Amino acid sequence: MLLCAAGPGVPARAGAPAGESDSRAIGIQLLEAPVARHDDPRALRYIVDHLPPGSTIKRKVSVVNHSAERRRLDLYPAGADVSDGRFRFAEGRTANELSGWISLDEDSVTLDPQESTRLTATVRVPRDASAGERYAVVWASTVPARDTSANVNIVHRVGIRVYLDVGLGGEPPSDFTIGDVVPARDGGGRPSVDVAVRNTGGRALDMGGSATLSDGPGGVRAGPFNVVQGTTLAAGEAGTVRVLFPAELADGPWRIALDLESGKVRRSASGTITFPEPGQAGRRTPLFDRLARSWWLRGGSLAVAAAAIAGVALLIRRLRRRRAAVGPAVHPSRQVAASSTGSDIRK
Repeated sequence: MLLCAAGPGVPARAGAPAGESDSRAIGIQLLEAPVARHDDPRALRYIVDHLPPGSTIKRKVSVVNHSAERRRLDLYPAGADVSDGRFRFAEGRTANELSGWISLDEDSVTLDPQESTRLTATVRVPRDASAGERYAVVWASTVPARDTSANVNIVHRVGIRVYLDVGLGGEPPSDFTIGDVVPARDGGGRPSVDVAVRNTGGRALDMGGSATLSDGPGGVRAGPFNVVQGTTLAAGEAGTVRVLFPAELADGPWRIALDLESGKVRRSASGTITFPEPGQAGRRTPLFDRLARSWWLRGGSLAVAAAAIAGVALLIRRLRRRRAAVGPAVHPSRQVAASSTGSDIRK
């Protein structure tokens, strides 16, 4: 399988469970992705692929020690799942089916401060593997020097998510729809919106994007404001994405324009919202597809004009047919002349 370099960037982080949030001391980064996914941001950060049973792929990854001390990094795959709008990590080294298909050419490395090294992660799909998408994480973890005064020793770990769909033929399509929006303010007065999203495709989605506010009080415009990261939807699952705004933002009304995405799939919608009082949720409001709205504003009026012209033309044709059925119209003076001529002939 052809691969392309993922390029430099911030080390990929799959997130960390409670008690493992301080993972800045180490990093892990995916270094390559399939050529067919070179323009897919998710595939440059995570291992995302579709493979038939019996396939094997290899991916190069880099691990780095950002700390000021020499450290040993343990490397291992572990299970994961997608449910309730989240990518959920299995505890510790708990395995699942996919993690059992993943191996690394090193189980551990010891790195000096700021030192990095490259490794290869191999995924071997059994020939009898059933169809469907599976999830796992390739982890790098380290245990800092033990603090004898503490009762708990924290393990730092970072990882690269794996989204692997198994099946014959082409990859299931990815898609989603945008539903209603609910504006709100928390107890401290900070405004936000929750936007309903449904995964209508066949692969999991990691939701991102932004929101822009316009036509506010006095014609004010604000944004764009990024979507809060962390919403992952399994195929067919519905959930919400959240956008936070500055506390000083006026109540509105505002026109909100949303641009949401997951990888190469992008959808846009817009509507009108008004933020409520602190500690309250506002009225649920439907959003409308911005592309359809753009068509209406730019081309819909032309379509209406064309329909009106067609209606006038149809009316004219009907009038002509009606006149033809009655016969040609004759001027009264001509009717008298015709009668006189007829009388002369009969004589």
